[in-house]
Amino acid sequence: MKSKLICLLLLVACKTSFAGSAQDSLLDKLNLTIENAHVYDAEKLKQINTLRQAFTAARHLPLQQQFEICQQLYEQFKVFKYDSAFAYARKLQELAREMNDSQRINYAGVKLGFVLLSSGMFREAGDYLLTVNVNSLPDTARAEYYSLKGRYYYDMSDYSSDTYFAPAYTRQGNIYIDSALMLYKPHSFNYDYSYGLMYQKKQMMDSAKYYYTLTVAHQDITTHQQAIATSSLGNIYVKLGKQDSAIIMMTRAAMADIMSCTKETTAMFILAELLFKERDVKHASRYIEYAVADASFYGARLRKVQVSAILPIIEVEKINTVEAQKKLLFVYSTIATLLLLALIWLSVIIFRQYKKLQAAQQVITSAHALQQEINYKLMEANKIKEEYIGYCFQINSSYLDKIKKFKKLADQKLTDNKYAEVRYLVNNIDLKEERDELFRNFDRIFLKIFPNFVTVFNSFFKEEDRIRLKDNELLNTDLRIFALIRIGISDNVKIAQILEYSVNTIYTYKTKIKNKAIIPKEEFEERLMDIKAL
Repeated sequence: MKSKLICLLLLVACKTSFAGSAQDSLLDKLNLTIENAHVYDAEKLKQINTLRQAFTAARHLPLQQQFEICQQLYEQFKVFKYDSAFAYARKLQELAREMNDSQRINYAGVKLGFVLLSSGMFREAGDYLLTVNVNSLPDTARAEYYSLKGRYYYDMSDYSSDTYFAPAYTRQGNIYIDSALMLYKPHSFNYDYSYGLMYQKKQMMDSAKYYYTLTVAHQDITTHQQAIATSSLGNIYVKLGKQDSAIIMMTRAAMADIMSCTKETTAMFILAELLFKERDVKHASRYIEYAVADASFYGARLRKVQVSAILPIIEVEKINTVEAQKKLLFVYSTIATLLLLALIWLSVIIFRQYKKLQAAQQVITSAHALQQEINYKLMEANKIKEEYIGYCFQINSSYLDKIKKFKKLADQKLTDNKYAEVRYLVNNIDLKEERDELFRNFDRIFLKIFPNFVTVFNSFFKEEDRIRLKDNELLNTDLRIFALIRIGISDNVKIAQILEYSVNTIYTYKTKIKNKAIIPKEEFEERLMDIKAL
């Protein structure tokens, strides 16, 4: 009996050692993958540049071919960079409208909904998805739409995380996933994954684990789908309390995300959390910093907030670990005062630990600076919104007062049969003056937010090429174009509509200004966006 007990203990010890060894080996592979991330990103950008050149060259081709290339660009960006994905989704809509193709218009709406949802813009995503006429879509696109709607309601449930709204959102999500399942091919990747997701939301973890295991076992899937499958199975292991299995799955998912250049992801973030709970602060710190960098690169607002929330906790734990080591070394140094050699030995260790502490403090300082920058950008965005919302209300109120006065005066003239005077009133409306007033108000509000804009902007040019404003002129057309870009309106079409110019004219203005700059053209708009608000 005693010998059997010893054998059992040895078996458990061997199994634990093997699991730990497998986990360490995977983490080493992940570290190597992180080191090579720039190689994968470079290849991704190379493919994107090729497609962009093809898209530019296809402007004289039929709209259908332009739509196909634009769709390929969207697919390249959808989990890589939000703003570019959003721009190409909008371009898909424009091309579809030019073709007057309702099916493609609605399909582009689905794509736009996906990227908005991925960025955490739930209300906007919901609004766009409501405009999609699902009956005009083919079965594959309908399945994609239903799956996206299901994910939308699941994300809303996770976001609300209460006992009143969350269950209702989950039930609604289950309905849409069930609709998608009716259209997916049985036992396909999307079919198995959707079943796993639905069972997960129903808290039926064993069933969810079964279907997620099937998705991982699929042989004909992309690297990105491998990341989705392993990350989803890892989440189930987290729910079941199987930390070692969860870490292995999340590590595989994180590697697949890096190799597929997926920046909108949760695997690295969850892996950092799991390792932090396992007291592996070193790996947790490295992975959470990588997750922050990915979230910032992609531009997902909600994800950046989620990831940034745990970063200071991990960095503080690193400092606490070093502090604990420092205290322990202090005890050793007190004892070692009796022996000269021991004192020298412990002094060397203390010096090394002090260097580690300085390095750790530098890391947390850098992380804090990064978070401060993110917070500043959010505050700046809110300030711009507040100022321009107030500005819009003021302008609308002013126009309503003018209309009210005009109506009252016109009614009086018509009552008195003074039609000539009514015609005079109408002809006396100066639309150009109204437009100029609109621009003056825009300039005033913009310079209130960015008082140093003109000075900093002029620093981009030689003295002879700098813009010199006339008396009583706040901004001119050149400055106004780049002021609109600074507050986030970068689309030439929108800028042309606002300023009442053609798109080609706007493009010409921008090109002319950039050509005069003393800074590289590819850095011009980045430097423009660095101009600080008050």
